[in-house]
Amino acid sequence: MLRSLTFALSAFCSMAFAADMTENTLDAGKVSAQSKPITLLGQGVKLGDKAPDFKVVDGSFTPITLADYQGKAVLISVVPSLDTGVCSIQTKHFNEKVASQFPNIAMLTISADLPFAQKRFCKAENIDKITALSDSVWRDFGQNYGLIIKDMGLLTRAVFVLDASHKVVYKQLVADLSTEPKYDPVISALNAL
Repeated sequence: MLRSLTFALSAFCSMAFAADMTENTLDAGKVSAQSKPITLLGQGVKLGDKAPDFKVVDGSFTPITLADYQGKAVLISVVPSLDTGVCSIQTKHFNEKVASQFPNIAMLTISADLPFAQKRFCKAENIDKITALSDSVWRDFGQNYGLIIKDMGLLTRAVFVLDASHKVVYKQLVADLSTEPKYDPVISALNAL
């Protein structure tokens, strides 16, 4: 019951934030759910762009920005909600199979889940090698990367790799929201850093 209420509150708040956002025309038509196109809101980012900064919160509601990882390469795994099957699999995959191969790269998972839910999930699933961050407060990450799903307030599934100067060297918007990302190209991008 609490999880449903938390999810509903998060979705309601995010719809209020999303009301003023413009559509992400850069990535229009690239994502669908159940064969229906999804409209993404915010500014899209291009491969080769300097990654936009963002402000999210950790499990203690401490503000975290991309600038906090200055001089470090960063992998950003984006999921709609950690409490769903595919998002859980994606997060566990990066925690268990990728993070240990690349200990010098900051590994982040960002969702619109409230920090309480993220903290509970990470504890229950032994997520200890990647950092779960919440975009539920300001929707700054979703806006700056063009990942907010219109009328849902969740983030679309995506993976970004940023080099040490925070240039976007890899971008994957997962075409079907219900599927996992392709992991091999992500590993190749990390190996190329």
